Amino acid sequence: MSSLRTSRTRLVAAAVTAVLATLSLSACNDGTGTQDEGSGSSTSPSSAAPSATTASNSAAPSGSSGSSDGKAPSAGTDSSGAGSAGGATTSATRTPATKAPAASAKPVTCEGSTTKTVAAPLTRPVNHMLLTVTNTGSRTCYLYGYPAVRFGEAQAVPPVIEDSQPQAVVTLEPGESGYASVNLSATDGSGANGYTAKSLTVYFQGRSGNGSVGAGAHPPLPAKGIYVDDSLKVTYWQQSMDDAVSW
Repeated sequence: MSSLRTSRTRLVAAAVTAVLATLSLSACNDGTGTQDEGSGSSTSPSSAAPSATTASNSAAPSGSSGSSDGKAPSAGTDSSGAGSAGGATTSATRTPATKAPAASAKPVTCEGSTTKTVAAPLTRPVNHMLLTVTNTGSRTCYLYGYPAVRFGEAQAVPPVIEDSQPQAVVTLEPGESGYASVNLSATDGSGANGYTAKSLTVYFQGRSGNGSVGAGAHPPLPAKGIYVDDSLKVTYWQQSMDDAVSW
């Protein structure tokens, strides 16, 4: 009985061996060969496909950092030229263009629409009034010549004190002020044709000195008015208040 079992066992083993030999022969014949399922393959999926870094580096010319003409690096490289992880596209940092500074605005002539004029009677010197013109615009302006003042309905412009002419044109940066004084009447009472004026208009001269330019200014006068006579005269525009009231 035991010899019968032994014979069957040997027969089964021989059959299995024959089947395995047949399968091995078939695998060799179709060119695939056998693979060891328990050990790592010599060509894994990660090694079979070229990495993104290798692909991007091979596309760039030899000796370049991914950009040979100063342009932003191509996809797959960062701004330093090294391959980005996983082949992901990285954008190069771009420095915004700096705008050229705007040209400085050219100076203009001071006139009523870009200035504020204040008329203030003075106690010293007596019978004098100080005109203060402040540049309220955004550009530098020039005060040319002297103020052409008109009290009330007067038809003539009072003369200027020639000796008060400054050495340079008065220049007002935005927010700065220029000055002129007005001799209202004779201090000794010798003036003639005196009257009390309730309004004042100040006109501004242009560079040529011929006539007024722009808008006139209308500084308010004291409620009781200002007394003037035919000795009325003005100074040139001055850069400082002290220079204006010294005449």
